Amino acid sequence: MKHTSAPMSRTALGGAGAVALIAAALTLQSAQAAPAKAAPEPPTATAAAQRARDISSALGANAAGFYYDARNHKLIVNVTTAAAADKARGAGAEARIVKHSLTSLNAARATLKERAAIPGTSWAMDPKTNQVVIVADRTVTGDRLKQLKTVASSLGDRAALRQSAGTLRPLIAGGNAVWGSAARCSLGFNVIKDGKPYFLTAGHCTNAVRSWSATQGGPEIAVTETGTFPGDDFGIVRLAPDLAHPSKVDLYNGRMQSITTVGDPIVGEKVQRSGSSTHVHSGDITAVEVTANYQEGSVDGLIQAGLCAETGDSGGPLFEGDTALGLTSGGRGDCLLGGESFYQPVREALEKTGSHIG
Repeated sequence: MKHTSAPMSRTALGGAGAVALIAAALTLQSAQAAPAKAAPEPPTATAAAQRARDISSALGANAAGFYYDARNHKLIVNVTTAAAADKARGAGAEARIVKHSLTSLNAARATLKERAAIPGTSWAMDPKTNQVVIVADRTVTGDRLKQLKTVASSLGDRAALRQSAGTLRPLIAGGNAVWGSAARCSLGFNVIKDGKPYFLTAGHCTNAVRSWSATQGGPEIAVTETGTFPGDDFGIVRLAPDLAHPSKVDLYNGRMQSITTVGDPIVGEKVQRSGSSTHVHSGDITAVEVTANYQEGSVDGLIQAGLCAETGDSGGPLFEGDTALGLTSGGRGDCLLGGESFYQPVREALEKTGSHIG
């Protein structure tokens, strides 16, 4: 398997919240107090994600996930009781009462990890259906499929199982972008570490390549420092000090998108990704905290998006405007017939490598 990155000549290497008045909104009012005004709807997905985390934390065991209605700029928070719904509305969200709490759905995910971590499968909590959605690719057959169905059935209506004609895989390939001796990979975001220039890409890329060049067989321009895969899927590569390293992403239309900040994705958010094989595609975030069971091992905590990616796009950036969100890890399907893709969250990669956007 091989990897890809945007050509060095084209892809730039690398690259309030409406915090609700939670304390006030969730405090019981006296009979004489005027009703509290609900906070205005968050204007952006980034603001919605921050507010949703605050609300969910305040709701505790009654929280059941959340998502963003991008068309109407509405934050929807799932809850399990009418009282929790009132609290969520008071804190600036649209509340939706559902059957299964986040605690219950996380328990279902833990059961899957213990009893059904089968290569070719993935699972994620879908806040819109209030279920854990399990997907098995076409390699999951026979006894393994029977085992998966048995475990899924034991979870009752907390889980839904579907099968995919595609194959779950890291999106690596041979090609003509940033090269190693055995692979090429799309670069993610330019970062700074200890005052020096680096870039982030997929961990399965840095596991395969130590020395990087801008052309096949060309001179070395970067060296892998470290990478993590499976478990996580990120790596950091040290650039030659004299190389330009603007914090931008190639849009493949003659323009570059500046990257100035890091965000946490929310289901429903409109995003873009860039990669050297299939260039720029747009779509929606469909899940977070996803587990993907590649043939090489499991990766937890991924972002899932309903947009295609193909071999060679590994390591490329997922972003919304000037906000960095993720690094392309893997996917199913292709850009002809459609597919879905998975991303390593950038914030985690930055924190664990001690780097920052810049």
